[in-house]
Amino acid sequence: MPQLNPHPWFIILTFSWMIFLVMIPPKVLAHSFPNEPALQNTKNPKTEPWNWPWH
Repeated sequence: MPQLNPHPWFIILTFSWMIFLVMIPPKVLAHSFPNEPALQNTKNPKTEPWNWPWH
């Protein structure tokens, strides 16, 4: 049965992982976001209690 011979499948697996580990990560790491995140204000906002009519 040819599917029990690991030799051709191991080569396919090795080349597939080489493609994943060599070619794809630089493409993913080269991605740039269109909007850089802005710094948030560090001052705490003034909060006021709500007047709820509890019935």
